[in-house]
Amino acid sequence: MPKFQSLGIQASIEKALQQNGLHSPTEIQEKGIPAVLTGVDVIAQAQTGTGKTLAFVLPILQMINPENPDVQALIVTPTRELALQITAEVNKLIFTQPGVQVLAIYGGQDVERQMKKLRGSRQIVIATPGRLLDHMRRGTIQLAQVSQLVLDEADQMLHLGFLPEVEEIIQATSPTRQTLLFSATMPKQIQSLAKGFMRQPVTIKAKSEGITVANIEQRVIETTDRAKQAALRQAIDECRPFLAVIFCRTKRRASTLNEALQGFGYASDELHGDLSQAKREQVMKRFREASLQFLVATDVAARGLDVEGVTHVFNYDIPHDVESYIHRIGRTGRAGGTGVAITFVAPKDRMYLDMIEKGIGQSLTKETYGNSFSQASSNEETARHTADKKAGQSENRRQSKARDGNRSKATGSKAGSKSSARSGQAKHNQTRPGQKTGVKQGTRTQNKPSSRSGTRQETKSGAKRSGGTAPTKSKAKSSRSAGQGRSAFSKKRTRTK
Repeated sequence: MPKFQSLGIQASIEKALQQNGLHSPTEIQEKGIPAVLTGVDVIAQAQTGTGKTLAFVLPILQMINPENPDVQALIVTPTRELALQITAEVNKLIFTQPGVQVLAIYGGQDVERQMKKLRGSRQIVIATPGRLLDHMRRGTIQLAQVSQLVLDEADQMLHLGFLPEVEEIIQATSPTRQTLLFSATMPKQIQSLAKGFMRQPVTIKAKSEGITVANIEQRVIETTDRAKQAALRQAIDECRPFLAVIFCRTKRRASTLNEALQGFGYASDELHGDLSQAKREQVMKRFREASLQFLVATDVAARGLDVEGVTHVFNYDIPHDVESYIHRIGRTGRAGGTGVAITFVAPKDRMYLDMIEKGIGQSLTKETYGNSFSQASSNEETARHTADKKAGQSENRRQSKARDGNRSKATGSKAGSKSSARSGQAKHNQTRPGQKTGVKQGTRTQNKPSSRSGTRQETKSGAKRSGGTAPTKSKAKSSRSAGQGRSAFSKKRTRTK
């Protein structure tokens, strides 16, 4: 294996690399570093996880003039996470080049603070397109002295719609600059960009040494959308990952899944575009320190994510293209290490699985325990539905009884009122002061509804007491108890009479 010095890298930089555990260059580094050092434009097609970052960082560090305080190297990335990752790589080695300063500028940071830092000496700037354009329009950064321009993850910038901004940035740099374009894929728009802004570029292609079938165990768990979460939990419990990234299709699904995992006691957190920059940095810090075991992320948020110790990747939602699949599973098995990638496939996802298998040229191992999860989840859901149904029926019966009681009470009150009215009318029509017959008839008329009213009231009271002794019994039993209460009361009334 060649050494970094044989590629033209200074001994001091190679020593720093060795201190970080890097002793031999990868294929993209072996092909790319000598080309970059010659000053020609370079198009490098390589997947993430192949060591492409050092393929441009090492030559840039070596070629920077520390005596010149202007921005000499500009590295444009699609996401904040990737910008921070590249900045971290530069900071590991920058001590080998005294006087060289690096600055990352991206959205979510305080603009005034960035403006203050830009007033100093910053030979290397690593930026996202949106925030960089903001500073350009404010006049707080000048790119006329940029001699090296790097467009990293160019296909992802195309995917995110950044190409117009990228073109504006390119035009603001020196026309004599060296342009380095790194991309996992080469769609037509990226080819057109290269043709319009690069001069006779050298094209380099590297195999995905860090993302091969040999060092990543790829598996599929067939399940359903309803049973997927239970299947994920069992897979986690069986695999016992040290660190794992769980990919979801949308920010909302990532947030929902993370909340569920936390509810089950897993040390997880979410990473997506809706988080504030401070929160994103906090989450990544905890994940790198392994105080978080599971990172639930979207594709864009995890673009370029490089964390040592990731042993597993779970595709909770299957990716819809081969490139995304390769990028996702590339979060594990980094730099020749081993890893496990598990993809959950619902029946509606079959077409995407077929496309992925065709793209990587192999049939993935299918797990069968996902079916048992589906059955278990189905049984659990059925039991829960049955219990809810019974509870609903019981509540309906209770409400029905209450309505019947209210109707009976209302009917009784109405009947009593009518009877009293009739009695009063009869008294008015048939009696006169001093007539014994009138007084006698009136007395009977007044006592009679009173007796009925009392009977109704006492009967309802007796039924209430009887029903109240066992409120949780069935309707039939409650009816029998109420009936017995009424019978006993009737007998008592008979004896009284």
